Amino acid sequence: MEDISTAKSNLSKVKHILLVLSGKGGVGKSTVTVQLAYSLRQAGKKVGILDVDLCGPSIPVLLNLENKEIHQCPDGWVPVYTDKDQTLGVMSIAFLLQKSTDPIVWRGPKKNAMIKQFLEDVYWQDLDYLIIDTPPGTSDEHISVVENIQEWNPDGAILVTTPQGVAIGDVRREISFCQKTGVKIIGLIENMSGYVCPNCSDCTNIFSSGGGEALAAHASINFLGRVPIDPKVHPAKGQSMLDSLATTTTPAIFQDILTKAGLL
Repeated sequence: MEDISTAKSNLSKVKHILLVLSGKGGVGKSTVTVQLAYSLRQAGKKVGILDVDLCGPSIPVLLNLENKEIHQCPDGWVPVYTDKDQTLGVMSIAFLLQKSTDPIVWRGPKKNAMIKQFLEDVYWQDLDYLIIDTPPGTSDEHISVVENIQEWNPDGAILVTTPQGVAIGDVRREISFCQKTGVKIIGLIENMSGYVCPNCSDCTNIFSSGGGEALAAHASINFLGRVPIDPKVHPAKGQSMLDSLATTTTPAIFQDILTKAGLL
């Protein structure tokens, strides 16, 4: 008798799966994930964000979805949506915690089981893009994600770095991880590449610039572009980052990034 699993029925309806990776923490993977999702949604796509950073889930904070609860339906967990039209859905461990300050003190096997459940049991419905926001490093969580999405032919990974040498070194290891695990690298984004003055809009290179582009050239991967720090992008308390993005030039930068990546 044929056994059609929930995982097959759920993930089979997702047209494109993207990973956001970096070997370094603090480079802005979660903000890049939200910016990618925003720009894809602006292009008329239905998008889902899966936050698998179990120890430091940031997506609910950025989207003002803290203290939201997930619900069960016959096909699995229902994502938390940012809008009534259900064009951007989110799943995160944060929705399962009693308090946002509760720590996740788990060994590797339990983390892997949680990630597998996220990938199998979330009812995304018909989705154009599923963006998976990952934790720093190249360890258990990453291997678990890659192993569980491999049969669904993910589009690949977008790597995120900042211009400094210490970040470049860690992201170089992430490139090796992708090569060893067979994950296609779509391209690399140099985040925090300069600071946009909120008054005059001039961009100053406070962390240097060009490190990401040099790494991409050295590794023969696609350089997708530079994203400066724009203080207007950071949401105020009680506000979603989606609202602040609408008032900046950052979406235009990400439209160009998505075009270079071949995703639009």
